[in-house]
Amino acid sequence: MPRKNGSQKIHAVDVFCGIGGLTHGLNLSGIRVKAGFDTDPSCQYAYEANNRNSKFFLDDVRDLQFRHIAPHYQDSDVTVMVGCAPCQPFSAHNENRKAKTSRADDCSLVGEFARLIEECNPDLVSMENVPGLMKHESFDEFLSTLDQLSDCHDHAILRCVDYGVPQNRRRLVLLASKLGDVSLPRPRKNKMTVADFIRDLPEIQDGESSPDDPAHISMALSKKNKQRIRQSKQGGTWKDWDDDIVNACHRKASYSSSYGRMRWDAPAPTITTQFCYYSTGRFGHPEQHRAISVREAALLQTFPRDYKFAEAGQSVVITKTARHVGNAVPVKLAEAIGKSLIEATNV
Repeated sequence: MPRKNGSQKIHAVDVFCGIGGLTHGLNLSGIRVKAGFDTDPSCQYAYEANNRNSKFFLDDVRDLQFRHIAPHYQDSDVTVMVGCAPCQPFSAHNENRKAKTSRADDCSLVGEFARLIEECNPDLVSMENVPGLMKHESFDEFLSTLDQLSDCHDHAILRCVDYGVPQNRRRLVLLASKLGDVSLPRPRKNKMTVADFIRDLPEIQDGESSPDDPAHISMALSKKNKQRIRQSKQGGTWKDWDDDIVNACHRKASYSSSYGRMRWDAPAPTITTQFCYYSTGRFGHPEQHRAISVREAALLQTFPRDYKFAEAGQSVVITKTARHVGNAVPVKLAEAIGKSLIEATNV
């Protein structure tokens, strides 16, 4: 049993680690993440540069076994396994699209995560994903696995804005424990806004970067989109534009939030992998005539301001880093999850 005097060693592995949003939040909470596993080699620099005690491993969850995980649990009082399986098959964005793969293929990574939990039998488990996963039978199968292995598990769809994240982002969060009761993190009372996180960043033009921060870089706009964003209002839509720059497709209901600006006094929309494109959502800067920068999106995902995305002297590749940032678990949500897991060790 873990020691209950606050000195227990709680070690974790992050199975779908990306650039380390979940890992970083857990480390901040007091859980030491020893290893992160991912199939994308381009995530390694940011993961290790910002999480110095966490090692990146280029591995597919389908290939992972107990022997790969066990060394990272050595000398642990409490073992933790966390993961966020790639969520695109379950996202609302894809719900109305014809699937390109079978249902079994879409759900396979969730099943592989369950298999790994069964093999490694950690004391605590956390899974974070999009709400749509709850509609799939793979989630029911995942819960069945936890029923057999854990004393308690709990899950719900949480609003990230309730945990210090300035986004209207909703995520499915699940916690499970072999140590007794476990509870989802408690919401915070204060709500954060876009202004709280990015208002003081230096002004840049579209297609330019800040000389002091290579990650404060935005995508260049076309001539027509420069016209459009100049006519866009905070929280507005394409209906704010002159008729001659409105395309027929914009008038469709599905485009109601495209080409919009964020509001200073409200949370941001969900930061997706497409935030760098002004056309794909309400990702226009509240005042400046451009889409938000990589650094601004990272701050809205609650990454620290000094989080590194490229080695010194190298440029930040906008589209690649946008994918990394948009796929990440918001750091403040991850920290809240970590604190709930720590509380579960003291029951």
